[in-house]
Amino acid sequence: MTTIATLGPIGSDCYRAVREHDSTAEIILFRRLQDALDCFVQNKSDQLLIPVYNTREGESREYFKLLEDMDKGYWIDNVVLPIHLSLGSVVEKEDVGHIEVIVGRGSVFNQCRDYIDTHFPEATLMTVQDIEHSIRMIKEQNLTNHLIVDSEELLKEQGIKLLVRELVPHNKTRFALIDNQPADPTGYDATAVITRPLKDRVGMLVDILGEFTRRGINILDLRTENDIKTQKLQIYIEAEGHIDDKLLSEALKSLERSVIQEKDSIKFLGSFPRVDMRVKKIKSFGFIGTGEMSIWFAQKLKSEGYQVVLTGRTTEMRPEEMVPDVDVVVICVPISVTSTTIGKYGHLLRDGQALILIAGESENTLNTALEVTGEGVELMLVHNLWGPQALTMKDKNAAVVRTERSGGFCSEFEAFLYKHGADIYQDSKTKHDLLMGVGQKLPTTISVALAMSLKEHQINCSDIASHSTLTSLYGILAMTRVHYQNPRTYAEIMATSGDGRKIVRSFIENLSRIIDLAENQEIDKLCELMNDNRDYLTEPFLLAGMKKAKAVDDILSERGLKPNG
Repeated sequence: MTTIATLGPIGSDCYRAVREHDSTAEIILFRRLQDALDCFVQNKSDQLLIPVYNTREGESREYFKLLEDMDKGYWIDNVVLPIHLSLGSVVEKEDVGHIEVIVGRGSVFNQCRDYIDTHFPEATLMTVQDIEHSIRMIKEQNLTNHLIVDSEELLKEQGIKLLVRELVPHNKTRFALIDNQPADPTGYDATAVITRPLKDRVGMLVDILGEFTRRGINILDLRTENDIKTQKLQIYIEAEGHIDDKLLSEALKSLERSVIQEKDSIKFLGSFPRVDMRVKKIKSFGFIGTGEMSIWFAQKLKSEGYQVVLTGRTTEMRPEEMVPDVDVVVICVPISVTSTTIGKYGHLLRDGQALILIAGESENTLNTALEVTGEGVELMLVHNLWGPQALTMKDKNAAVVRTERSGGFCSEFEAFLYKHGADIYQDSKTKHDLLMGVGQKLPTTISVALAMSLKEHQINCSDIASHSTLTSLYGILAMTRVHYQNPRTYAEIMATSGDGRKIVRSFIENLSRIIDLAENQEIDKLCELMNDNRDYLTEPFLLAGMKKAKAVDDILSERGLKPNG
């Protein structure tokens, strides 16, 4: 039988948390946190359970110091418990006298201070450590002008009459479970570390965060404290991932080696199954489509704790079998077959589910989806402007087209994109297709036509590089990149319907007009056209674009990348 040391008495929040974690465990109760820790450190208990965070009170400052000083043990798991604080008396409600004193533990008062200030503004708050002893004293002296505030379970355990239940809503406490051995990976983990007292250095915190950001690792919690003895900065970090994960391990090593530059400057507290204090409505996603982009999104969603099923032509489970069993159906297939796929499977969705379309064309696909799905099915389109080669969504663009049927499930998926750093832009159906004509359809069409022209005139790449500025080389590089990636993807982009076609046709007409003016030496008219265009192209757009272009310049200017000649 496992023995677990924690804070008492019987019926306390910690006691209930242990029972929630392991109903068969032997519980050793203490009044002080330090005593519970000593019990674990001296091998008198197998595990230790301590409160670390409350949704109303915030983090427990005492545990911050406790974890730092622990010479043994690893944080291996969490228990999240709803805390139902109630108000009680030793007598029935009608026999309660004028309330002079309210007795409770310090953490409890912090959680329900608003309620007490509103209903008992003149009462004296008596903070106690041993609530059992205090209740026994109130009973013995029959103090009818005293109230006790604590969990409903504890008050009942001590024979106290309940006067008011549930003083505060949305009250949860997170408890940490400490063990002698670290936890194995589960696939949905978090890791906690704390730094030793750090020397002062400009930009230390920014540089520390940068090590996680550039690797696409999300920070779940970050707090700073000053060490009591030295008053030097200490940083607590809780990040997504297990200590054995390659990216997280690299980030922590880089922190010590390159940022803090001190050996053993980071203490590993533990890796554990990730706990989310937020409420998630979605439990499961089912994908129709097994391509690289589907797999990419599926992996990201799994890392958030969602159940994910991939179905397609090559999977054992068929899409029609998957659809009834998931909360959200995601269709992620080539553009040319998206509408057909929606028509084939959309009618299988029932009210209360959601259909999310990961697609590059909006109007036709959404119109089809609205026709074949019921009114109770949520519906949204997401166009991710990155490919499966991307490590993260950080600073990548995502166009989102919500419909009148987009609800809580759609919002949760949008929050998932936002959390991972995507820059989200809200579009209408027609606006999306028109802008995709500018951002994708036209540049791809130009790239293919430019390559055809180079081939036709037998111009090789070295000649282009030697006669280009870095700025004029961007278009050539973009053209080359298109041809070195999946041609089917770009062919489908060029073949999209919708308002994007207007952009390409308009460009051809304007290009023909400019060619005529240039060949007829109409220089003044060409200047007039450019001046008119400059008034339309705003300076903020130029400055933002040049900032990104400078980053490209820096890369192209590196040795080995700069064009010869």
